[in-house]
Formats: sequence, C-alpha cells, structure tokens
Amino acid sequence: MKLRSIVLLMVAEVAALSLWFVSAAILPDMLRDAEISPFRQAALSSGVQAGFVIGALVSAVLGLADRFDPRRVFAASAIAAGLINAALLVVEPGHVIAIGARIATGALMAGTYPVGMKIAVGWGQKDRGFLVGALVGALTLGSAAPHLFALAGGSDWRLTVAAASLASVLSGLLVFAVKLGPHHAIAARFDPKVITSAWTNRRVRLAYAGYLGHMWELYAMWAWIAAATAASYSLSVPLADAEWLSKLTAFIAIGAGGLACAFAGLAADRIGKAEVTIIAMALSGTSAIAAGLTFGGPIWLTFVIVVIWGITVVPDSAQFSALVADASPPDQAGSLMTFQTALGFALTFATVQATPILASTFGWPIVLAALALGPAFGIVAMLRLRAMG
Repeated sequence: MKLRSIVLLMVAEVAALSLWFVSAAILPDMLRDAEISPFRQAALSSGVQAGFVIGALVSAVLGLADRFDPRRVFAASAIAAGLINAALLVVEPGHVIAIGARIATGALMAGTYPVGMKIAVGWGQKDRGFLVGALVGALTLGSAAPHLFALAGGSDWRLTVAAASLASVLSGLLVFAVKLGPHHAIAARFDPKVITSAWTNRRVRLAYAGYLGHMWELYAMWAWIAAATAASYSLSVPLADAEWLSKLTAFIAIGAGGLACAFAGLAADRIGKAEVTIIAMALSGTSAIAAGLTFGGPIWLTFVIVVIWGITVVPDSAQFSALVADASPPDQAGSLMTFQTALGFALTFATVQATPILASTFGWPIVLAALALGPAFGIVAMLRLRAMG
C-alpha cells in the first residue's frame, strides 16, 4: 500500500508540475509569432512564482493541507490549474491575460507541491528524507517535462501548452487513487498562529534560512538555463541549432536532478539531512561559477557543467522540507512546509524576473556566477543547524 501510494503520488506530481516552465520552454517559438517585450517575457515565467507565493501564503495561513483531505485539495488545484493554463492557447502571446493566467496557474500549483509533501511525510518518519526526496524528484521531472514537450512538438508551441494542461488535469484525477499513511495528522481547528513557529522554533528558522539560500539559485537556473545555454551555444553554431540543443540541455539537466533527489534522500536518512544540503549546495554553487567561467567555450564542456549543475542544484530542496517536518508537530507540518515554500518562491519571483534583465546588462557569465551567492548563504545556515546536534 505504501509503495503503491508513493509511486502514484509521484506520477501525479510529475504531471501537475509540468505546468511550471511551460513559458520558458516555448518562449523562443512564441517570439516567432509575436513581439513580446523583455519585461513580459520574464513575467510569463516569474508570474508563476508570484502566483505560487500568493497561493501558498493563503494555504499556509488557512492550514488547508492540515485541515482537509490533502487529496481533494491536490485534485481541485491540479484540475483548475490545467484548465486555466490552457488559456494560453486562445490569447495573444505575451498579452496581459496570458500573464494573468500564468499567475493564477502558479497560485493553484500551491495546492499540489506542498500538499503532496504533506501526503508523503504521512507515510514514514525514519525514511522521511527518502520519501520527500522522491516527491521532489517527481516535481523536478515535471518541471523538465515542458522542455521535452517542446522538443517533441517542434516549433508549434501550442502542442506543449496543450500537453502540459492535459497532464495536470489527469493528475488531479489520479491522486484519488493515493492512500493516506499512518502518520498523517489532521489539525483539530484553524490556528493561524501556527505560522509564528517559523520564527520561534530555531530549528525551523534555520531550515527556512538554508532553503532561501537554495531557492536564490534553483528557479533562476531552471527558468533561464535554456536561454543561457542557447546564448552560449550560438557563439559556436547557428542559432536554430543552438536553440534546439539548449532545449535538450535543459531537459537533461533538470531531469537528471530529479533522479538525484531520491538518492540524496537515501543518503540523508543515513548521514543526516543537513549534511546532504551542505554537500549539494557546495557542488551546485561551484557549478554556477564554472558555468559563468566557461560561457561561450566548447559546447561539450558547457553541456557537462550544466548537467552537473542540474544534478546538484535540487536534491537538497527535499531535505529542507524534511527538516521542517522533523522539527514541527505532525498537525502543523503541512502549514509550516507550505509557508516555507511561500517564502522561498517569493524570493524566486525576484530572481527569475531579474535574471534576464541583468543578463542583458552585465552578460550571462556574471549572472550565472552570481547565483552561487545563495548556496553560500545556505551553507552557513545549515552549519549552524548541524551544530545544534
């Protein structure tokens, strides 16, 4: 029952999260159909982040993941998100309505990712690092999926939008086949004061700090690595070839990170969750700097570095959530993990929006290397948490 439920939950998560980077995956093809200002290009991606923050804050304050059947919350959110994302098929590319649809999609996705973690942690305690790691791995594969859809759909970006929208709707139906685990706990009443634990509980506070350092880097890398590698590759090959190869690079890099999450979870259950986050952030920060230093160099070298970056940039994400779950009462874990993601994605709204603007001003090499500042901050927080014993 446990294995079946976790596997089904992972499949549902992959399908639901395929909505996330639709805009980034199809942007080069959309620009052939319409002129979109740099600000609106960024807004199509960062709008999802902004919407997610709004949705996650509402969910955390209202305690939705802790007060209601999380499967129903997940299903309603995934189905509505898929339907709203499909609006991209009928509105002008880059139009304010399209941006609004992406914001609404992000808000609804707050009912899938953190709610899925609430379901996962209900299935175990000693293996919680692996369970949450597997789920974040599914999230990562889902985030990579639009790049695969874009490769399969060629230059017709509408096929990518339709595929991701349909996948999300189907995920909302699939989640009803998932069972709740023996450690699942329901909050007896609505208590917005639960959120204050984010500051009064030092373990939770340090886990949040580490997560913020991690998120400084993660979504900026995911959202813009295709654009960055396309710019790098185009210095060596024709633009059309560079764009195709950049899509493949983004899919492999992000997808490889998803596969690494489960292995990181197993390691976390053996050597410690904080230890895994420190190792992952050290490697991903180094990769960010290397990506900046080798920008415009041999294609094979850029590809290898970016894939290593993709492998190391995400496995620690699950462990920050697991650390919060470990430090929280069971009936508060869902709200505190949701609030954690809200803060993290509030930060990513700024980084995702600013990345292409800064790249046009200072160049991709400097911007890529600057993403290493987040992991450096996160490592300090995790060293302090580990020192608590």
